[in-house]
Amino acid sequence: GCTHLFGGERAMLDDILSRFFHQGFDVRAGLAATPGAAWAAARFASDRIVPGGEEEALLAPLPLAALRIEPDIRASLESVGLRTAGAIMAAPRAPLARRFGTSLLLRLDQALGRLDEAVSPRLPVAPLSVERHLAEPIMLTDEIERLVKMLATTLKVDLERRGEGARRLALLLFRVDGAVSRITVGTSRPLREPLLIQKLFHERLAALEQDIDAGYGFDLVRLSVLSAAAFDMQQADLAGETHDDGADIALFADRIRARLGESAVLKPVAVESHLPERAVATLPYAEAPQRVYPPKKPDKIQDTSSTPVFQPERPIRLFRSPEPIEVPATEMPEGPPMNFRWRRALYRVARAEGPERIAPEWWRETSGPEDAPTRDYFRIEDSDGRRYWLYRQGLYGASQVPPRWFMHGVFA
Repeated sequence: GCTHLFGGERAMLDDILSRFFHQGFDVRAGLAATPGAAWAAARFASDRIVPGGEEEALLAPLPLAALRIEPDIRASLESVGLRTAGAIMAAPRAPLARRFGTSLLLRLDQALGRLDEAVSPRLPVAPLSVERHLAEPIMLTDEIERLVKMLATTLKVDLERRGEGARRLALLLFRVDGAVSRITVGTSRPLREPLLIQKLFHERLAALEQDIDAGYGFDLVRLSVLSAAAFDMQQADLAGETHDDGADIALFADRIRARLGESAVLKPVAVESHLPERAVATLPYAEAPQRVYPPKKPDKIQDTSSTPVFQPERPIRLFRSPEPIEVPATEMPEGPPMNFRWRRALYRVARAEGPERIAPEWWRETSGPEDAPTRDYFRIEDSDGRRYWLYRQGLYGASQVPPRWFMHGVFA
């Protein structure tokens, strides 16, 4: 009801984007009659204005993520061939609700305007909070850190009673003039030890020291648990010590992330794909699945029943994108090259192993399996002893386009 004050919806949207741009933010926006449609327009059709009644036309070609459904539900829908919001709208509702739950239809109806969805500016209330009113305002970082440890000690009792540990904590500093500074930290494991919580906030406060204006001091400090998870107790040995090989690494990663940001520490995670560039993904440490360290077993005969017979050798360094190389000649059409030119330098091949054939993942190729060339990988050693991992893309005689050669990694 206020767009006329800005000269219309487009003028209002341009004004909002311009204000963010001049403040140094790179944002995307969408405008629609329902929150769900606006959410989808901002993320999948940036700067688009959706007239009332055209929400279905907007959502139909978009992926399932535009419906704001849970990742496990989205994966289940994609496994049966339902990959777009339009496919969901065209499917019978009763089988969808019976197999995937009512939350799927709820999100769809909210986005299409069939059900009202209230938008509240209020932040969700933290499940656990402790605070301290101060007779004398404090200004120094050391005093704030001591209060954090005291509040975390009080918070530990409630976390133990609930059998949980904190995964995300917020420290709110209320200034005497009413201004509030909000500082959050995340943990890769459930945490409730006061000293460790103090260390995380020490790193965060050190990173934000120039941005926190104490003014005339803070007279109220609040520590809240924004997110919690079940806390698994570690069994101690006869000496009263617990052995968790990953605890120190997790604490180190959390402290680095608290000082430098969430993307400062990344963790490689194996992906179910046989293509080398898809086989591993790097995720933020807190989002990556944590390895479970089992207790050491006594020496015994190793069970190789679950060990793959063939474990292909992979290079130490895998390039983000394969680099094209020139191969003037090969010993035979399907064999390794005799020499190759890479980055304007000529390399003569002394030894070669292969090929290791890797076919395309035809079930993921949208253009059809015939358009995705097969790769033949070779392990190459040049005359100086350096080893490379290169492949031929395509097969001789399979198409009119001759095969091409690429460098994908180096072994040493």
